[in-house]
Amino acid sequence: MATFVDRVTLHLTAGNGGHGCVSVRREKFKPLAGPDGGDGGDGGDIVLVADTQATTLLEYHRRPHRSSANGGPGMGDHRTGFTGGELVLPVPVGTVVTDADGELLADLAYAGMRLVVAEGGQGGLGNARLASSKRKAPGFALLGTEGQAHDVQLELKTVADVALVGFPSAGKSSLIAAMSAARPKIADYPFTTLHPNLGVVEAGQTRYTIADVPGLIEGASEGKGLGLEFLRHVERCSALLHVVDCATLEPGRDPLTDLDVILRELGAYPVPEGQTPLLERPQLVALNKVDVPDAAELAAFVRADLEARGYRVLEISTVARTGLRELSFALAELVEADRAQRAAVPEPERIVLRPRAIDDAGFTVKTEGGTHGTLYRIRGAKPERWIQQTDFRNDEAVGYLADRLARLGIEDALVKAGAVPGSTVVIGPGDGMVFDWEPTMTSMAELGDRGTDARLYGAGRQTTAERRAGYHERMNAKQAARDELARERAAGLWVDDEGFEIEQSRRERLAEEAVDAAQRTDEDDA
Repeated sequence: MATFVDRVTLHLTAGNGGHGCVSVRREKFKPLAGPDGGDGGDGGDIVLVADTQATTLLEYHRRPHRSSANGGPGMGDHRTGFTGGELVLPVPVGTVVTDADGELLADLAYAGMRLVVAEGGQGGLGNARLASSKRKAPGFALLGTEGQAHDVQLELKTVADVALVGFPSAGKSSLIAAMSAARPKIADYPFTTLHPNLGVVEAGQTRYTIADVPGLIEGASEGKGLGLEFLRHVERCSALLHVVDCATLEPGRDPLTDLDVILRELGAYPVPEGQTPLLERPQLVALNKVDVPDAAELAAFVRADLEARGYRVLEISTVARTGLRELSFALAELVEADRAQRAAVPEPERIVLRPRAIDDAGFTVKTEGGTHGTLYRIRGAKPERWIQQTDFRNDEAVGYLADRLARLGIEDALVKAGAVPGSTVVIGPGDGMVFDWEPTMTSMAELGDRGTDARLYGAGRQTTAERRAGYHERMNAKQAARDELARERAAGLWVDDEGFEIEQSRRERLAEEAVDAAQRTDEDDA
């Protein structure tokens, strides 16, 4: 089971906003006293906080899915829904936060730094907030929006003053155990240290931290051994302490050769922009295991060569605990010098500026072609949020959405993009909200082409004589229809008795009249 985790991916889901309320106040003698629907509560945010008590990301490795509380719905009598609780996630100091694409979001390098990584949804407005001089009693409310849901990556870069580097089994873990209260794993085989260890050292009035990272070997920059993966934990260190094994029995190894290999591997490690390269930082050399007679002789032999290179060299033994006091004070001098240098340069105030472009309309219209024809996709924070806030089962709410989109200038942008009535429009990414666009008419001029007004042209207007002729034509057609019905009735094709039986004599009389009429018609034709 993992006991130390320095990289993890968090799957975050912020709380959704509560829906607004549709309510009308009712009281005695005032059955309809006006809208009083309250607003929905905002969803809870998810916040990362740099905490000195947190030392690993193991908790988030085991539970990577985190979500905050939703906001409550609004209620009548102007009661606002409750706000969702904020979810605070403590992370170790030195945690670097990036998004799913690897873009840096924040570097939590100081205790107490906060970062809102997922914002909660916005609560919807109740119908009381939507009332105006033209809309006295809205029959709709706005829905709450969804909270942000995305992934972020956390990477721990340990904040230490001194970093211990060297070959495996050089005695780094033994040294940190001897100088501090840390109790790392110690064994007589290489690569015992599989994750960084931190220890706190006190030298006089100076208190500083030291970090022990897994051992380096030749070719570590090419991925051999544990590679340079854990060297990110020494990026923030003030000084480097080279722990050299003077008692190694491996062929081809000696203190000078080991130091040269470590220096080459450190030089191959790229530090972030703005930081001092590792080889340009203050360095000390500790010749370890001098309690062994042969090692003491070797240390005395190579010390002059190392000092000639400009290094300060100390002979130590973690077993006999010799030379550790001098080493702790020597490291304290380097740390104090670095702290004094940093104190001379004031920390710049962090000012976050998010300027808005002058020509930013708040949305974009993009034409896309597909198998089903051309569609126009609208992207923007406001249109997409308004879509989430609209209850499409309510016609009044849909009309309110249309008014908001028109005021934002979306209809004019669609016309410029070549859209015509009936064009397919999509708001949002992916499938989004699809609808057939019908432009909002604000005047009779929009019935024709833009820039024209049919009322100014009389080409299709009838004169008085034309209207009179049309009237006589309609009257003549009606009279011809009446005459045709009379002839059919006289011929006995139909009767207007409404289904009742009539007298036989009347039947005969009608038949005689029909025969006489037929004879007169034949005579007239002759």
